[in-house]
Amino acid sequence: MRDQRFVARHRGGPLSRINHQRLAAWAADCAEHVLPLFEARRRDSRPRQAIAVARAWARGEVTVGAAQKAAVAAHAAARAAKHPAAVAAARAAGHAAATAHMAEHSLGPVIYGAKAVQAAGGSPEHERAWQFRQLPRGVRTLVKSAVAKRLTPHAL
Repeated sequence: MRDQRFVARHRGGPLSRINHQRLAAWAADCAEHVLPLFEARRRDSRPRQAIAVARAWARGEVTVGAAQKAAVAAHAAARAAKHPAAVAAARAAGHAAATAHMAEHSLGPVIYGAKAVQAAGGSPEHERAWQFRQLPRGVRTLVKSAVAKRLTPHAL
């Protein structure tokens, strides 16, 4: 079920444009943090491009349609990858770009970023702590409560 707190104001929800942009920029940061786990195994620029487009959308430089196309491309790169860490890292990038279309996608890099780190033998808890330290003030409470609702202690 969709979390209505992530519905953009122009669609009748409470999320301001600036907070939507903050979510997109933060999601791009989270996806970029795990991108080396993809790039170490695949020579494919689509996830990196999706992250760049997410940032460009957050700055008001590209359309939602361009961000959606970049998200689809990153998810195609994920399907082409074999290693679970690479797959999850590419999915994180796809969700970062998809945040332009639907702000709730900003939670994807949180979930997939931790999965990527875990698949690479790292600590998903450390990754999540890093992600939360990057949260902009305007969206901290929103994101932390949404993640708490979505994840059970055994989700990762």
